[in-house]
Amino acid sequence: MTLPRFLQIHTLHNYSATLLNRDDAGLAKRLPYGDAIRTRISSQCLKRHWRVADDAFALKNLDVPMAVRSRETPRLIKERLQAAGVAEPLAQIAVEGLRAAGLVDKAKDLKGKDALETGQAVLLGYAEIEYLVQRCATLAADHTEEKALKAAIASFLKEEKKNLEALRLGSGLESALFGRMVTSDVLASRDAAVYVAHAFTVHEAQVENDYFTVVDDLLRDAGEVGSAGIFDTELASGLYYGYVVVDLPQLIANLEGVKITDWATITPEQRALAGRVVQSLLHLVATVSPGAKRGSTAPFEWAKFMLVEAGDWQPRSLAGAFHSALSTRQPQLRQTAVQSLANEIQRLDAAYGAPLARRFLAVDDVAIPGAQRLSLTALADWARDAVVQAQVEA
Repeated sequence: MTLPRFLQIHTLHNYSATLLNRDDAGLAKRLPYGDAIRTRISSQCLKRHWRVADDAFALKNLDVPMAVRSRETPRLIKERLQAAGVAEPLAQIAVEGLRAAGLVDKAKDLKGKDALETGQAVLLGYAEIEYLVQRCATLAADHTEEKALKAAIASFLKEEKKNLEALRLGSGLESALFGRMVTSDVLASRDAAVYVAHAFTVHEAQVENDYFTVVDDLLRDAGEVGSAGIFDTELASGLYYGYVVVDLPQLIANLEGVKITDWATITPEQRALAGRVVQSLLHLVATVSPGAKRGSTAPFEWAKFMLVEAGDWQPRSLAGAFHSALSTRQPQLRQTAVQSLANEIQRLDAAYGAPLARRFLAVDDVAIPGAQRLSLTALADWARDAVVQAQVEA
C-alpha cells in the first residue's frame, strides 16, 4: 500500500487551428524550452476554465460554497445589504466602512462610487459575503449616523476576524483549490492545494497567419465589390503536455479546517468531499478546453492520454521527456509522445525507485510501466477512492 500524499496528473491534448491563449500582442503564447520554441497555454488560463466550467462535473455541482473574483465585490455587498432591507444611504456608508477598515485592501476614506470598486480583482467567498452582509445589516439597524456605523463596523471586523476566518469554506471552493493571496487586514490568505504548470507543445511551435475579410451584405447587394474590412490572426496547432499536482494534505486542510498533519488520520467521511473534488477535477482536466475564439475555431478537445500517479514522495514533472522537441514529421506523433513519457518514467524509476501507484487512460494502443489502463470514469473513481481511503495499491 502507498500513502497518496500527492496526486500527479499528466496529460496530452491535441489541438488544431486554434488560438487558445494569447499574449499582449494577440499572438499565441510561446515558451522557449530545450532546442525549440513551443506554443503554450498558461496555468491561469487552464484554471479559469476548470473553475467556471458548466457541465456534469462542474465544481459548482458539488454543493459547496463557491466564490466570486471581481473588482465589483463592494458593489455586490451594497446590493445585498439593500436587498436585506438596509436603506441605500446606510448601505453605502457600510461599504465605505468596510473599505476603510481594510476588508479587501488598505484603501482609506473612499467615498461614493470609488468605494464600490477595488483596484484589482479580489476573490471573496459567498459565505464571507453573506456573513458580512448579515453583520452589517444588524449594525446598520443600531447605528444610523455615519461616524457611529463606520466605527461599529471597524470594531466588528477587528473583534470578529477569527469568526470570519473560521467559516467552513468561507473563502469558497476555488480558494481551497487554487489558493488566495490578499493584502487585507481582515481576510485570510490561503495556500493553493492544486498546482498547475503551463501546458506546452511537445514539438516546435506550429503557427499560421490566418488572413480573412469581412463582406458587407448591403453593399454587395447593391453591386459593389470589395470588403468591409481586412484582418489577420494567428492560429496554432499542437500536441500539448500538461501537468497538475494535487497536494492532498493541503486540500483536505483547506476543505475541512483540520490540521494539515492530520489529513491521513481523520475519518474517511471527513475525506469524502476531497475525494469528490478530485474526482470532478480529473474529469475537468481531461475534457474542458480553453474557450478562446470558440465561434471561429471550435477549440474543443478531450485528453488523448492521461496518467495519474499517487505517492508520498515529492512530485516531479515529466516535462523532461520533451526537452528535445519531437519531430512533427512522423505518422504517429501521439504514440511517440506517450513512449517518450514511458521512457522518462523508466529512467526516473531506475534512478530513484519512487513507490508510485499509476493508472492511465489512452485512446491509442500504448503502455506505461507499472500502470493499469482504465476509462476516464474508472480513473477518476480510482483517484477518489485513494483520497477517501488515504491509501492506494501500486
